[in-house]
Amino acid sequence: MSDDRMQAIQAVVDRVTSWQDGAPEGTVADELRRGADEVGVDLSDDEVAKLADVIEDRHAAVDAAEVLSA
Repeated sequence: MSDDRMQAIQAVVDRVTSWQDGAPEGTVADELRRGADEVGVDLSDDEVAKLADVIEDRHAAVDAAEVLSA
């Protein structure tokens, strides 16, 4: 995965993580998709699901590269 792509994904993850606490189920995944579209990065359904699960579970900073490499 390119550094530029990962930086863009991390920026989206950081934005979504910052406000997600208490968001209705499904909102995190929707916002990840929306953010990825805004920055011009394609995320697969699997990548969105992995990131959303970790964001919803941790309620803290999420390292996108770590999540997507697992």
